[in-house]
Amino acid sequence: MLLTTVARQGLCLSRSQFGVLYRHVVPMGTTANEEMNKFWAKNTRLNRPVSPHISIYKWSIPMMMSISHRGTGVALSSGISAFALAALVLPESYPYYLDLIHSMTFGPQFLAFSKFALAFPVAYHTFNGIRHLAWDLGKGFKIPEVYRSGYIVVALTVLTSIGLAAM
Repeated sequence: MLLTTVARQGLCLSRSQFGVLYRHVVPMGTTANEEMNKFWAKNTRLNRPVSPHISIYKWSIPMMMSISHRGTGVALSSGISAFALAALVLPESYPYYLDLIHSMTFGPQFLAFSKFALAFPVAYHTFNGIRHLAWDLGKGFKIPEVYRSGYIVVALTVLTSIGLAAM
């Protein structure tokens, strides 16, 4: 009730009454565009890189795993989206395309590699996602634990991918 009353009174303020509130406001000295141009000019003059990236940091397991986790997430969601779009757009039904794939003659090595290539990103993203969930709980932030959990994720990913490819 009080809020409604205050709001109504605020709406009924005339421009001259409102002028009291913004009379002492000082305009900005520069625009955002001018600030951005000064920033880039200074970085260019000092020969700074665009951002801290691979030329500055030494590559480490946690860094590579973070990049790989994002990459596998993008690849998996893109693959699923492409498969769904193909299922909607292609003229035949799913059994037709499944029979088409079965009729192709690929060697056992190619099939095993293909299964491994499909299983690896799924297993990696799953195990690394579990690792991230542990981090969300506040567990495993000490540097040795970060490396140990990274190696465990890689080992479990390879073993699981090999197991799924062997099926």
